[in-house]
Amino acid sequence: MHDTEKQQFFGLMADVYAFYHRDTSRFALNVWWEAMKPFDYQAVNEAINRHCVNPDNGQYVPKPSDIVKLLRGSTQDSALVAWAKVDKVVRTVGTYRSVTFDDPIILLVLQDMGGWIALGTKKEDEWPFVAREFENRYRGYATRPSLEYPRWLPGIAEAQNSQTGQPVEPPVLIGDAVRAKLVLQSGSDTQRIGFQQLSDREMQEALAPSSPRRLQA
Repeated sequence: MHDTEKQQFFGLMADVYAFYHRDTSRFALNVWWEAMKPFDYQAVNEAINRHCVNPDNGQYVPKPSDIVKLLRGSTQDSALVAWAKVDKVVRTVGTYRSVTFDDPIILLVLQDMGGWIALGTKKEDEWPFVAREFENRYRGYATRPSLEYPRWLPGIAEAQNSQTGQPVEPPVLIGDAVRAKLVLQSGSDTQRIGFQQLSDREMQEALAPSSPRRLQA
């Protein structure tokens, strides 16, 4: 979850405690928030609902550890759902247009995998391996604290128009439009892993044996 969903999450937890006829506190809400931040809000909501109807322990007020256990057990399902969304968008919207998803983890994973344009260059026989890589990366991010994520993934049209100074269309919102707009507003414009293309002269200077440099550990 991201910070824009904090109050919505607090409202959810107030409803949960009221359902069990229990009072909550600011301390308890903050503990819950820190425990649930690595996960998607909708996934947290669904996990709490599953706990409440569980015939074994649903009669007890959920603890953060109960919900984390449910969520970590479902990261495989979440990864499969996320990949199904990506696969459908590639085949329908395509990589010509820029996109932003309602799930920031998707943006993180696709950025790590080379970006939206690079995804469109994959051949059909590569697709199963791309899917497996995506799902593995997604599960890894799903259990980690919140990280910066890109606001959107540039498509071919944006890349070309940016080079020629032409107007750039806004990205297509994928999934729930309200959540996708929140992702667009809350994301970062900076790359998490920086890169820079060297000129031929800089490359020659870097490889020159006259004054070698060593990276500091």
